[in-house]
Parts: sequence; structure tokens; C-alpha cells
Amino acid sequence: MSIGYELAYKLAGEQLAGVVDIEQQCLKSGARYLEIDSQKAIVVEYLNQSYLVSLPDIRVSLMNSEQPVPIRDKVLILHYLTLAKGTPATNKLITFKELPGGASYFPAFYQRSIKPLLDYFGKEPRLLVSAAEKLGGHRADYGDASVTINAFSRVPVTIVLWQGDEEFAPQCSLIFDASVSDYLSTEDINVLCETIAWRLVNFLKGSKVSG
Repeated sequence: MSIGYELAYKLAGEQLAGVVDIEQQCLKSGARYLEIDSQKAIVVEYLNQSYLVSLPDIRVSLMNSEQPVPIRDKVLILHYLTLAKGTPATNKLITFKELPGGASYFPAFYQRSIKPLLDYFGKEPRLLVSAAEKLGGHRADYGDASVTINAFSRVPVTIVLWQGDEEFAPQCSLIFDASVSDYLSTEDINVLCETIAWRLVNFLKGSKVSG
């Protein structure tokens, strides 16, 4: 898998380097274009942290941190910056199955993103809100508990949980603004949601250990 991501990262870097008007592309993605001492860079917000993408060599690093960036995150950031079309939010929500090819991806999406959320938050949906706050999320008004996390500035992801009872098992849904495919491919959204799910799970585990 790592070899595949290394290749994806190289290709994504080449695609971003080939963008003719990088300042305009930053506007479309909601990122910031910087020139510091003749060095050019992009600052992009991703899951409540600021990342620096240096130009023209296309290196992705965390701002104000020496912590290494996982290659899957690097690929997502570059894909977002390159694909962003600047489409305004439609305020129409869609499910993963409504994305292009989403139905065929859904079994993997369920296992990687929905099942972890159900396993760890299904019986106590209220815990989702406090975990999501660490990713910059805020409470939404769906189900028994729901949160909206701005994964990127133009890509809000809403997680909805229904607690269930003796008759019905807990349920979970992830929903997106209908404009999301103008910013990320369905495959990238799959990876993004898996990343969000496991970060939330790890925040929950950490709070239980510290508590």
C-alpha cells in the first residue's frame, strides 16, 4: 500500500506543480497563497490543523510542528488543492452512495468508516460531540447525536448517529454537501472518512485513558 501512496503522492505533486495560476487555484480551494523571502507556498487547513505546501518542489509539512505528515494525508491535501473547482456550497446533503461510483465503494466505506464509529460511539452517541470538537467539529441537528467537521474549508463532513434500542441496532450515516465531488474524488472521500473515523476513535480512547 505504501508504494501505491508514494506513487500517488508523486503524481499529485506533479499535477499541482502543473497548475498555471496557483493563486487562483488557492482561491477556489479556500487555501492561502504566500510568498516569503521569494519562497512560494500554500497554507491549507485540514482537520483543524494548518499545513504548508512548499512550491515549486511540492513538500507538505505541518506548520509549527516537526511531526511527520502521514502520506495518505499528503495525498489528500494535494488532491484537494488540485481538484478544487471553487463551487459554492449547495446546502443540499447527499450520502456516500449518491457520490459517483459511491454504491460500488460502499461496502469498503462501511467497513472502514461507519463500522468503527458504530463500534465505539454507537452505544454512547453523546461522546461523538466532544471527540469531534478536537477536529474543529461542531454539533449538528440530526439523529441522536451529530457533528459537522470541516475536513477542508470547502469539504464539510457530517456524521449522524442513532443510538438504537432493544429492537433496533445503532445506525450511523456520513453525509456531504452535494458539491463535494468538485473538491475530492469518491476514492479520496472514502480515505478521508476513514481518517476522520479513526482520529475520533483515538480521541475517545485517549480521553478514557486520561480520565
